[in-house]
Amino acid sequence: MALHEDASSLTSDLVALRHDLHRRPEVGLTLPHTQERVLTELDSLPLEVGTGTALSSVIAVLRGRPGGPAVLLRGDMDGLPVSERTGLDYASRTGDTMHACGHDMHVTMLVGAARLLCGQREKLSGDVVFMFQPGEEGYDGAGKMIAEGVLDAAGQRVVGAYGLHVSSSNVPHGVFTSRPGPMLAASDRLIVTVRGAGGHGSAPFRAKDPVPAMAEMITALQTTITRTFNVFDPVVLTVGVVHAGTRHNIIPDDAHFEGTIRTFSEANREKAEEVVVRLIRNVALAHGLEVDVEYEREYPVTETDAAETEFLAATVADVFGGERFEPMINPITGAEDFSRVLAAVPGSFAMLGAVPPGLDPATAAYNHSPNAQFDDAVLPSGAELLAELAIRRLEREVAHV
Repeated sequence: MALHEDASSLTSDLVALRHDLHRRPEVGLTLPHTQERVLTELDSLPLEVGTGTALSSVIAVLRGRPGGPAVLLRGDMDGLPVSERTGLDYASRTGDTMHACGHDMHVTMLVGAARLLCGQREKLSGDVVFMFQPGEEGYDGAGKMIAEGVLDAAGQRVVGAYGLHVSSSNVPHGVFTSRPGPMLAASDRLIVTVRGAGGHGSAPFRAKDPVPAMAEMITALQTTITRTFNVFDPVVLTVGVVHAGTRHNIIPDDAHFEGTIRTFSEANREKAEEVVVRLIRNVALAHGLEVDVEYEREYPVTETDAAETEFLAATVADVFGGERFEPMINPITGAEDFSRVLAAVPGSFAMLGAVPPGLDPATAAYNHSPNAQFDDAVLPSGAELLAELAIRRLEREVAHV
């Protein structure tokens, strides 16, 4: 009860911090304002604080009982290259950058958890590592922080790791949801350039037109997904970039497209690369064209530990009531670099519904939309859950020694 009251008392401070971060979003691995704000928030707390070298990360360690274990709590910090259209009075002031995925909420909740846990320092059965991470949106910030030693920042490998992600739709307000095993997809990037020979649009037989070949590739990719992979181990392929030509009557020398491939098993991830690359090369061959194909591995499947996810669900039910946790039936086709952390240590990850009042979760703008909105009211709950997970996980580890 004391922790709940402490979390509630932080509400105005958390809202102020979140609004400041939302006004000044930053993209990628270098987030000077965000890092500075985090360091300022942590400055008065009894923490060992360090910053990254390859990225503007912040790692803070709270020391509890000497000789005890350590757990990790993570919050990602970066925004997106999206022009905000919410009309909020604290909307982004950068014009072309927005916290459209709610990472400003994540930073704020982790700061709140740090303040709550510092207030419980004498009762902690071990240490807590706070992972403030840039570059989640396609820059592999988690991988870079792991390389710089975040999992061992307390002087020993953490025994558990936890993260939260807010949702601007689909999940009911204030409800936490997760699932054991695959929770989010692996993400890979496809980059294709079809090379032909340009010419006049009125005489295509005198050229080598790359555009029909590219169109055939894009259509055939969708067909081969449904004809090659079991629908109960899904694969999603979306082409999001298509470029070719300069004028309507000119056949270009080359055509270019890019796509994303999402999978939920390592077997399908390996198979997808083989199938996709083979198809593209063979279509190009059939048209007598050259093709460059790049298949870039991005993030692996985010797989939560079954026992840790059960622990998270039980903690939510005990702290907030059983109605605040809903099991996630199907995994999400989005991807997360927290998958790097969960591949290295046991842990779990949960979504938190942050749909503002008056909006229907079924129709509200989804994360990454320029219209996505997140309700400040869930900030204390997110901070409280992170703190409770750390306290209880440390106690459980000590009890089992």
